[in-house]
Amino acid sequence: MKLVSNNDFVAPAVDNLGDDSNMFEVAPVSLWLEDYSELKVLLDEWRQAGIADLRRYLVADRSRVEACVSHMRIVRVNRRTLSLFEVDDLPHLVANLDAIFRDEMFLNLVDELVQLWDGKAEFVSHGVNYSLSGRRIDIQLKGAVLPGYEASWERVLIAVEDVSEREGARRLLALSEDYSRGLFEHSPISLWVEDFSAVKLLMDEVRERGIEDFRVFTDVHPEFVQRCMSEIRVVDVNAHTLTLFGAPDKQTLLFRLRDIFRDATTQPFREQLIDLWNGKLFQQREVVNYALDGAVLHLHLQFSVFPGRESDWSLVQVALTDISARKKAEAYLEFLGKHDVLTKLYNRSFYVDELNRLERTGPATVTVVVVDVNDLKAANDQFGHAVGDELLRRAGEVLNKLVEKPCHAARIGGDEFVILMPGSEQRDGEAMIANIGKLVELNNQFYPGLALSFAMGATTRQPGERLEEVVRRADAEMYAAKRAYYSDLHRDRRESASLGGDDLHGTPL
Repeated sequence: MKLVSNNDFVAPAVDNLGDDSNMFEVAPVSLWLEDYSELKVLLDEWRQAGIADLRRYLVADRSRVEACVSHMRIVRVNRRTLSLFEVDDLPHLVANLDAIFRDEMFLNLVDELVQLWDGKAEFVSHGVNYSLSGRRIDIQLKGAVLPGYEASWERVLIAVEDVSEREGARRLLALSEDYSRGLFEHSPISLWVEDFSAVKLLMDEVRERGIEDFRVFTDVHPEFVQRCMSEIRVVDVNAHTLTLFGAPDKQTLLFRLRDIFRDATTQPFREQLIDLWNGKLFQQREVVNYALDGAVLHLHLQFSVFPGRESDWSLVQVALTDISARKKAEAYLEFLGKHDVLTKLYNRSFYVDELNRLERTGPATVTVVVVDVNDLKAANDQFGHAVGDELLRRAGEVLNKLVEKPCHAARIGGDEFVILMPGSEQRDGEAMIANIGKLVELNNQFYPGLALSFAMGATTRQPGERLEEVVRRADAEMYAAKRAYYSDLHRDRRESASLGGDDLHGTPL
């Protein structure tokens, strides 16, 4: 497609430019003098034919745009036009218009035509042309019907400014913004952009009142921490944040921020404020938030005030990494370090530490109950260790049910348990033994097979007595109960044998 064919070429001539002819020639922007009179006739015909919406009419059929172009005539171009498009002269330019005006240029031309259709004597557009070598040229076009030619459009002056450098920078910026946005939106960790400016104003007001120790201030005024938390404005969050907190969309998440930041969130946030008070604008710490379904989220928080916003904290980025699985693993390892896996009671290591702690810090009155499972060895020997382990598990079930803080129950050997009861008297130990006996009877009603049975002894610390001695006395009491149990069991078996039977199950306490 050409604005004018070689046969239609109009040679340069004096064009009523007068003394401005030299200015036209040496202008630093590309200038085109064109004749749109035939285009005007075509548009008038379309208007008379009832065309009302020119844009829709042109977009519906590209050949109509090409028809408009074919009715334009190039009269003259200046030197800058020749150099910009890498052509030798006007005939060379005209012969290669198909290479210069192509692709998206047609969409931009529609804008120009609509502006003329609407009666504007001046028009502007942005588009893309190409040099003869194929170099892309981003252009800013401004056109005007010259004075005196408004009725015919015989002379239209068009200025084409090369804005490739600007547009290239704009495209690079857009790509950079898209890239940055993509990194933010699709990051595998939760990212928040927040405005802390209102928080800074509150803290500045406190500082102006002469407060120097912010930690003491927040001890005295815990409501100030809550107020600061309520003043945070969330600007944006990424997709992973919605997934992490179980929110269907950003609107729901922002509406329910109070469900996320509550309870255990407050203390770490207070420490965050104290760091900000002391000028620490980049922080890391472990925090607790809550998912919208109420689940506890253990998170590693990285907090940073954006560069350039140090004076007002108006932009802050918060990165949250979910460490809930790690915290659960740590808690389980800690549990294993202090607990017996089979019975879920405390283990010997915890028992020793707790005994030493009570020895050092008291209270002075401590009751110790020693518990031993009867018939465990016989159960292991006759029925296998699985049966013995089941008895131990049931023992743990009973003791876990009855023993509550500040008391502790621990498995300190294969079949031996100790209950430490700080602040308890002898009668409390005896009551514990009685309650254990009752729960054992109930436990045996729910489990078939071997009956669970305990031998137990309880003693209370005497003034000046070491706890190790108390444990030894309780242990002696337990062994006395065990001897009595086996003596009764042996007598029961003799009586059973004399009657022709043999009871292997024993009798629980």
